[in-house]
Amino acid sequence: MKFYNTLTRKKEEFVPLEGNTVKIYVCGPTVYDSPHIGHARTYIAFDAIRRYLKYKGYDVIYVVNITNVDDKIINRAKELGEHPLKLAERYEREFFDAMEKLNVEKADFSPRVTEHIQDIINFIQKLIEKGYAYVSEGDVYFSVEKFKEYGKLSHQSLKEIKAGARVEISEKKRNPLDFALWKKAKEGEISWPSPWGEGRPGWHIECSTMSMKYLGETLDIHGGAQDLIFPHHENEIAQSEALTGKTFVRYWLHTGFLLVKGEKMSKSLGNFITIDELLKTYDANSFRFLVLQTHYRSPLDFKFENLEKAKRAYKRLANALDYLKQKLEEANGEDNTKVLEQYKEKFFEALDDDFDTPKAFAILFDFVNFVYKSRMDRKSTEEAIKFFVDVFKIFGFKLEKKIDRAKLISLAKEFISEVENKEEKELIEILIEIRAEHRRKKDYKIADYIRDKLREAGVIVEDLGDKTRWRLER
Repeated sequence: MKFYNTLTRKKEEFVPLEGNTVKIYVCGPTVYDSPHIGHARTYIAFDAIRRYLKYKGYDVIYVVNITNVDDKIINRAKELGEHPLKLAERYEREFFDAMEKLNVEKADFSPRVTEHIQDIINFIQKLIEKGYAYVSEGDVYFSVEKFKEYGKLSHQSLKEIKAGARVEISEKKRNPLDFALWKKAKEGEISWPSPWGEGRPGWHIECSTMSMKYLGETLDIHGGAQDLIFPHHENEIAQSEALTGKTFVRYWLHTGFLLVKGEKMSKSLGNFITIDELLKTYDANSFRFLVLQTHYRSPLDFKFENLEKAKRAYKRLANALDYLKQKLEEANGEDNTKVLEQYKEKFFEALDDDFDTPKAFAILFDFVNFVYKSRMDRKSTEEAIKFFVDVFKIFGFKLEKKIDRAKLISLAKEFISEVENKEEKELIEILIEIRAEHRRKKDYKIADYIRDKLREAGVIVEDLGDKTRWRLER
C-alpha cells in the first residue's frame, strides 16, 4: 500500500511505526460557523481512508480536534453578542450532527483546545527553555530561524517564504515570520492564566499538543486540507520537532480544494453551501459518491449537475446489489468466482495505490456491467454480494433498511382509519404526532408502545427535548 507524502513529494510504501497500529491525526474544524461542503470533502475523504485501513486489518487510532477558541470565534461572538464558548459549543454540535448525517464515523478522540490549556502551556514552556521560543510583552513566539529545517513541508526556503508569505505584523516579533504560541489577552477577551500573563493559545500549538497527547511524539499520518500545508502544518512540524528532536509525522496527506463552479466558495460570492442545506435536497450517499469519485488530492469542482450524475451513478451501484440479492435464490448459472477475484484484485490494487478511488470506481462499474450480462451460480452470487457490501462499507455508503410496510400499516390501523392509501412518510408523521399528544398527556405507556412498534417497522424515533425526529434504522 502506498500514499503520496506531501513532505517528500512522492508515493511511498505505507509502513506504520508500531506494527499493526496506525495513528492518524486530522485537523478538525474551527467552530465559528455552520459546517460547509468544503469541510465535508476533507472529512469524507479521510473517513474512507480510515475505513479502508481498518478493512485491511490495521488497528487505527483516529483523532480529529475541535478548535473552540480562536480569533474567528471571538470576533463572531462579538458580532452576535454571544459568549465565545457558547457560540463554539453550538457550532460544534452542528458539526457533529452534519458528520453523522454524512455517515462519517466518529473519531476515537475529539479533543477541544479549552480542555488542554495546561498541556499547551507546558509545551510552550519547554520550547522557551530549549531556546526555540521567546516571551515578548505577554505574547510568546516561536523563533523560526532557530529551526533549520523550516519550510521543508511546503518546499520553500526562508527567503521565498519572506517574499511571498502573508504574516501577522507585530512589533513584538524578532522576525516577521515568527508565529504566536501564546497571545496576550485583550481587554474583555476570554483568557486563561499562564506564566506570561492572561492569554490564550495560538492556533498552531494546539494541534501539536493534542496530537502528541493522544498519539505520541511521532504520528503515522497527519491529514488536512491543502490550504493547511503552509503555515499551519509547517509550523506544527517546527514546534513539534524542536521539542522532541524526533520526526513528527511520517506521512503527510492533503485533500485538494473544493471549488464551486470553478471559484473558491465564499458568502460574498453567494456560492457558500452548508452541509445542512445540501442534505435538504440530496442524500448523503450521492454526495459521498461525488466526493470519492474524485481523487482525494485533486481539486473538486462542485456543480449540481455533477451531483445529479453522482446520484444516478450511486443508484446504479445500489441497484446492482439489489439485483444480486434478488437473483440469489434462483442462481443456477456458471461459476464466475475466478472472474470476480480478478475484479477484486484490480479494485484493491487501485485503492492500495494512494487510494485511487476514480480508478476503483471505473473497475467497479465494469463489474456491474458483468453482473447484468452474466448468469452466475449461487456461490458466485454470494461472493459478489459480499464484495459489494465490503465496497459500501469502505466508501461509507449507508445501506438503508426498507420500511416494513405491513408492520407500519398494522400499527397505524390501531390509531388511524383509512390508512391503506397513505404513503409511508405520511403514516410515520401521523403516528409521531399521535405519540407526541400522548407524551404531552404524560401517557408514556402508549407513547413508548408506538415508539417500539415503529422500531419494529424499521423506523427509529429520537426525542430531543420537546422535539422529536425520526430516521430509518441503519
